[in-house]
Amino acid sequence: MPVPPPCRSPGPATRFRMNLHPHSLARGIVLSVAVLFPVHPGLAQASADPPYPPPGRLVDIGGWRLHLNCAGTAVAGQPVVVLEAGIGAFSVEWDLLQPRVAPFARVCSYDRAGVGWSELGPAPRTRHQMVFELHTLLEKAGERPPYLLVGQSFGGSVVRLYASVYRSEVAGMVLVDTGHLTGVSNINGELVRLAERSTGRPIPAPLASNPFRESDLAPSVRAQIEAAARQAASMANEPPRNKLPAESQRMRVWALSQVKHYVAHFNPFDSEELALMVAEQDRKAHPFGGLPLVVLSRGTPAHTGESQWIEDERVKGQAALVNLSSKGRQVIATGSGHHIQIEDPELVVSAIREVLAAAQAQGGRR
Repeated sequence: MPVPPPCRSPGPATRFRMNLHPHSLARGIVLSVAVLFPVHPGLAQASADPPYPPPGRLVDIGGWRLHLNCAGTAVAGQPVVVLEAGIGAFSVEWDLLQPRVAPFARVCSYDRAGVGWSELGPAPRTRHQMVFELHTLLEKAGERPPYLLVGQSFGGSVVRLYASVYRSEVAGMVLVDTGHLTGVSNINGELVRLAERSTGRPIPAPLASNPFRESDLAPSVRAQIEAAARQAASMANEPPRNKLPAESQRMRVWALSQVKHYVAHFNPFDSEELALMVAEQDRKAHPFGGLPLVVLSRGTPAHTGESQWIEDERVKGQAALVNLSSKGRQVIATGSGHHIQIEDPELVVSAIREVLAAAQAQGGRR
């Protein structure tokens, strides 16, 4: 997929002039948080410091540092497994899975910019920006391709874009209950296909410098985000995340209480990116050729009380993901919900083993 090259961003006062004014960014963040997490008074102020140091290392990728946590030994001819978490999630999401993979493969989890232990990156936070940052992170950290990309939920769309932009680096994929690009979403009671809301605006090129700073936010905007963030933190470990280790749960509470967490999730070009990916996907019967691929899909309905039509759309979309590759295979996680890596980590481990074996049989990369 064609992608604009990274560019050096202008100074803080002008960096959004071409694409997004800082006040518009702030208003959008506040609205996004307020819709998801209504403010309740009387919640405690969040600490500025995480509850414990990062288990991995912080790597500077151009003026902002990303947290990368790798385990296991690299094996010649075997891809490095890279774990991409869902929206609002980060490396601790894989704390039940990563130790199960490390005995047989090099495996890395990380925190996208602004999430977990990572520092804020440039705005807007498009998938293209995230893919550029992941590529730069792996390169600077010395984690060499080929890669086996594992994407859960929103992370599935990120790894798909990575595989399109850096095709020669990717040896296989595991999609963990990721959404279909043209899937139906229920937004404020309205059923929409986000890709169909595209206005055709050009997607900004990834930025290689000048990360957004919390100090760029007006005090009144920051206060609104802080209030909503405290409410979000109170719900950080609802089931099944209550199965995560105690330290992982503590870190989730802290992370979701931070202003940066919400700045990091605002992407005003979401529909345009999805539309571009759909167009790329539709050009070929199997966009990723014979890339080894396992699609893991939840076995329980998406939402209790959700309309049967939406559930049918979800099931149909999951099955269609197999066609991304001529070597695709779907596995239903019987009895598991959306977070299969937490509810049934052994199933994800099995899928990783399968794709690793297939990738090595193909020579590591295609």
